[in-house]
Order: sequence, then structure tokens, then C-alpha cells
Amino acid sequence: MSADAAILADAHARTVLATMVLLGAASGVIGTPLVLRRHALLGDAVGHATLPGLAGASIASIALGGSGREPAVLLGGAALGAAAGAATVWLVRRWARTSADAATAVSLGTLFGLGVVLLSALQQLDAGHRAGLDAYLLGSAAGLVRTDLLTALAITAATAVTFAVLARDIRTATFDPTFAQVVGRPVRLIGSAWALLAVITVVAGMQAVGLVLVLALLVIPPVAARCWTDRFMGVVAIASAIGAGASAVGAAASALAPRLPTGAMVVLALGAAFAASAIRAALRRSIGARA
Repeated sequence: MSADAAILADAHARTVLATMVLLGAASGVIGTPLVLRRHALLGDAVGHATLPGLAGASIASIALGGSGREPAVLLGGAALGAAAGAATVWLVRRWARTSADAATAVSLGTLFGLGVVLLSALQQLDAGHRAGLDAYLLGSAAGLVRTDLLTALAITAATAVTFAVLARDIRTATFDPTFAQVVGRPVRLIGSAWALLAVITVVAGMQAVGLVLVLALLVIPPVAARCWTDRFMGVVAIASAIGAGASAVGAAASALAPRLPTGAMVVLALGAAFAASAIRAALRRSIGARA
């Protein structure tokens, strides 16, 4: 039996593969406006902000008599933390009137520091240990189940529908937000909707690749796609394809060699796709300069 057939014959491997492909495709679309508006680190801030959410939810569960490792509780805490991260970036930019990257750095550093403190406090509790958090901190695609597949499918569908309905407004708000506001485009609403999709995708992707590596799903596909075309719709389409393709390669490699972590393999596949795209773009510029 071929390697491809062996992977497809395993129901769990099919679930992991399909989940990763869907998350990769959605991440490529969601990440494109963030990268083009130079808000790429928003995903990093959101991802790192899940740490205090996870640790806080675990502490609260233990305080209420729980184990501190209930998946629903941890995901709920991660979602609250991610939302807090996005909101903090917005508030810092609004109140301090600073740049997006500075606001992101403030949010990322502060909330991640809070997460480390809460994680240390969790370790000191009699019932507290990191066993329930490792899947979210480091990623554990092997733990993905049918519910995760359905969640990924819902995220991908919501992303596709949102983008299809708001494509023109998203493109205008991405390249010229001032003009978009002048002509009456709902720039803030679009930004909020897109930030919400980013938060949901980060939370859903944590179990697959971990909170540290989840940024790669949002950023690398559009950066690589930018090497192929300057057209907005083209970047979106290619980024989605790169995200899905690299996720499929990483998941398949991990299925064939179970000791290799799926999240890391997906990120390595994304890195290879970016390297190939960058080399192709450099060669094209070199040939154009000589012509």
C-alpha cells in the first residue's frame, strides 16, 4: 500500500489532514489583509494573549473543584484571552496614539508576562500542573477529533462567506482606509469582523500547532503569495492555496513519521513554500533587470 493510501485509510489521519487543510486555507485568507496593512503581529499578540486565558481558566476550574484540564474550560479561557489581546491592541493605539507595531508589542509583552505569572501560580497549586495545557502551548494535532474538523469547516465557511460579501470593502480598507472612511465604507466594522475571525482561527489552531507557531499560519502564506502577484485577489487565492498545501504536506509527513510534531512540520512546509516563492521572485527580478 502506498504512503498516500495508508494515510487515507486511517480515519484519524484523515481527520487531522482535513482539519489542517481547512485551517491552512482559512488562515491564508484571514492573514492577507493583516499582512498587507502591516498588522501581521496582531496574530502574534492574539496568540500569546491566550496564555493568561488558558492559565486563568485552569486556576478558576481548580478553585471551583474541577480538574483544571477540561477542554471546554480551557478553550473558553483561550478565547477570552485572545479577545483581550485584540482589544488591548486597539485600546493602546486609541489611547496612546501610537503605531500598530508599538501597540502590538505593548499588548503582547504585557499579556504574555501575565500568562507566565499565572502559569507559575498554577504550578504551585496542589492540583495544578501543565499536562492539560501542553496541547495548547506546544500543539498536539494527534488530539484533533471530528469536533475540531467541524469547527475548522465552520471557520473556513465563515471566512469564505465574509470575504465574498465584503471583498471590495476589505480591499479598499486594506490599501486606503482613509478613503474608505470618506466614501462611507464601514472600516471599523470590517476591521472588527476580521479581527474576530483571526481570534477564532488562532484559538482553533492552537491545539494543532501551538500558540507560538500559530502566527506562521496567518503570516507566511500571504507573504509567500506576495512573491507571485501584486493583485489583491491573487494574493488571497495563492495564500489560501499555500496555507492548505503546506498544512497537507506537514500533516502527511507527521502521519508517516508519528514522532515528528505536526505543527512544526506544517511550519517547516510553510517555510519551504516561502523560500521557493522568494527565490522565484528574485530570479524573475534578476532576469527582468538583465533584459
